[in-house]
Amino acid sequence: MKKTFYSNGKLLLTGEYVVLDGAKAIALPTKYGQFLDIEKVPEQIIRWQSYDADSTIWFEDQISFDSIRNKENFGSQAGIKNTLIEILYEAAQLNPDFLNSDTGYSVTTRLTFPRLWGLGTSSTLINNIAQWLQVDAYRLLESSFGGSGYDIACAQNNTPIIYQLTRFKRPTVTPLQLDLSFHQNLYFVYLNQKQSSKSAIMSYYDKQQRIDKMISKIDALTEAILVANDLYQFGSLINQHESILSDILEMETVKERFFNDFKGALKSLGAWGGDFILAIAPDDPTAYFKEKGFPIVIPYSEMIL
Repeated sequence: MKKTFYSNGKLLLTGEYVVLDGAKAIALPTKYGQFLDIEKVPEQIIRWQSYDADSTIWFEDQISFDSIRNKENFGSQAGIKNTLIEILYEAAQLNPDFLNSDTGYSVTTRLTFPRLWGLGTSSTLINNIAQWLQVDAYRLLESSFGGSGYDIACAQNNTPIIYQLTRFKRPTVTPLQLDLSFHQNLYFVYLNQKQSSKSAIMSYYDKQQRIDKMISKIDALTEAILVANDLYQFGSLINQHESILSDILEMETVKERFFNDFKGALKSLGAWGGDFILAIAPDDPTAYFKEKGFPIVIPYSEMIL
């Protein structure tokens, strides 16, 4: 009998990077996500197929239980396979019964968003595997990819959330009714510049001066954004947030770098210079971004749960 699991994708509205050091962050689960289908097969192997949103196969391979037990590395040409083996190995450490079965599995993953969009191909996979093998998704993330875990919280929640790491790096998740009366003026723009979360985090830790003082400022902005009651107030708060992170990261904001003539506010989401940005504008900015070479512009209501 086939078992199916599902996890939501993610976007991080506030607190990028500093969420790692305990800042409050507004995280947004998306209407896009990933399915995981499991069926048993007679041999002690895992037959794996991964489908992109357009139904094309982007990864396909077979992995023996022994390869997982031994955390086998198949060389630099097998990057995805090696990563998958590492995740399954760590899952087996959390659930030793996983590899004690006489039967194996046929595993199929199905994305509902294009793989390169950066909405959580890895985090949705981690959370789906955790559901399948009944292990703690946060522990599985920590032992494999690392990161703050906000993406796991998005995978598991169907409303926006406040996400924060406690002093002992344990996640606290508070569901929100984020009532943005001006949501029709919010758009997500795909920059088509895939960012590595691991690389972004390492770069952040290299530029960590003055973080403690900045966290209180980011927390205050997060709280203010939650109760912003008009578009212009929201845009002003977003601009302040961008300015603070620009100082911390010693990087230009996305508006300074690419869109200095844009009539509105812009916000990086997650790793700076990465996948999606938030555009805040009184009028539909789709034509502006298409002219700049960025044709994928998604209204807030079509992206966020």
